Amino acid sequence: MSSTVVNFEFEKETKNSVRYKEVPEEGQAPIVGSIYVQKWFAGSSKNIAISIEKKD
Repeated sequence: MSSTVVNFEFEKETKNSVRYKEVPEEGQAPIVGSIYVQKWFAGSSKNIAISIEKKD
């Protein structure tokens, strides 16, 4: 099992959600790209981090 923390920064706000774009580490391709997070959870956060775990 390996895990990675992916960092995201605010991109834009929609009606009910906030769109974040991935900030890849230098020299690496994006893992996820963009994600939408519901406004009730995201609040006014400009940066978020998500942990992804591979279960092989």
